[in-house]
Amino acid sequence: MASRRSFIKNTSLAGMGLFAVPGFAHNNFSPADKLNVGLIGVGLRGTNHLQNLLLRKDVNITAICDVDADRISIAKKYISEAKEKEPKVFGSNELDYKNLLALSDVDAVIIATPWLWHTRMAVDAMEAGKYAGVEVSASNTIEECWDLVNTHERTGTHMMILENVNYRRDVLAVLNMVKQNVFGEMVHYRCGYQHDLRHVKFNDGKTAYGKGVEFGDKGISESKWRTDHSVKRNADVYPTHGLGPIAVMANVNRGNRFMSMTSHASKGIGLHNYIVKEGGDGHPNAKVKFKQGDVITSTINTANGETIIITHDCNLPRPYSLGFRAQGANGLWEVDGSRIYVEGESEAHKWDDAQPWLDKYDHPLWKKYGEYALNAGHGGMDFFVLNSFIESAKQSIAPPLDAYDAAAWSAVTPLSELSIANNGEPQDFPDFTRGLWMKRTPYQWMKEAY
Repeated sequence: MASRRSFIKNTSLAGMGLFAVPGFAHNNFSPADKLNVGLIGVGLRGTNHLQNLLLRKDVNITAICDVDADRISIAKKYISEAKEKEPKVFGSNELDYKNLLALSDVDAVIIATPWLWHTRMAVDAMEAGKYAGVEVSASNTIEECWDLVNTHERTGTHMMILENVNYRRDVLAVLNMVKQNVFGEMVHYRCGYQHDLRHVKFNDGKTAYGKGVEFGDKGISESKWRTDHSVKRNADVYPTHGLGPIAVMANVNRGNRFMSMTSHASKGIGLHNYIVKEGGDGHPNAKVKFKQGDVITSTINTANGETIIITHDCNLPRPYSLGFRAQGANGLWEVDGSRIYVEGESEAHKWDDAQPWLDKYDHPLWKKYGEYALNAGHGGMDFFVLNSFIESAKQSIAPPLDAYDAAAWSAVTPLSELSIANNGEPQDFPDFTRGLWMKRTPYQWMKEAY
């Protein structure tokens, strides 16, 4: 951590933005100046962002907001230990964040709150002229997706969806392979969020973490709000960790777009079984009817003819996987098993260990700065997603993952809900770019590297 802290405090980060921000030029941001950042939400995710921000020399944390006084205390402790100035504090009620947005000494905000607040806070931030970084997913309804796009276009203020998996080392290496045509013309992708989150969805703060069976008012942390989505929505409520990286590989919104989607849901028994196992069949929550199916499968078709299968699987016992596959005319990568096959390079009908391929096509960003990122969280990708946000905000330029991306990726949730409710009926994706996807420049994450 010490070497990373020293690096960030004493080295300009502008060069890293070259690889992460389309069209990014050497920035003219004066080292004497600092970006003033406010944090709306300092729970577990917001605190992770705070800790990484405190390692930078080009940022001031001028304000924080959270309705949980304990989380405010934790955030202030980290700021004090970093010997930084105490920020202004907001959180007297759910709308106090608007007073943070009214501050003249806040240039940009990071929003890491429960999902239902993401769009309204991002919209208010853009209306206030603040560069907004929004945690995932960005929106819950199609109307909210349009709110993000329309507000960005009306105000000219940018927002970035903070999808950290887009910066994962293997994901960027495979993106490199896709851009260099290693797999040939791309045909098919798979992805998802397959992660046993039963311990997150239930907790009461009295038993060992992960063994509680309470949620809502009696829960702690994410169980206060996240579990309600499983009670009330039969939908893929968390699509972007998988879909974000695939959308970049497929140039979605930049020469390609999502056209339509069908979704199906399995029965939902996982959360009920967990309650009975940990709390007994007499526990009041054993009577709760969970609407969400345990495994939700969606299939998207794109304007360029690729198909994308997305899987949401968070309520059953299983190891973690985002289930990636990127398949082209000449070969494919599968994350499970960490394997690659390239026709003419691999032994016929036999998988290669992916690691030599990933090493060969390692993204220049990771080659150059990876050692400094590893302690940032989630294997280092938090370091890079935050850097892209800060470097973009400092120049007030379009981020690499923008309002159109936030809308298209987040639209999977309401569209999957509609499709499931109508027996898998296809749902059309809105064209959030209003036709500009045909003219927008494809992702240039590799341009400066070769």
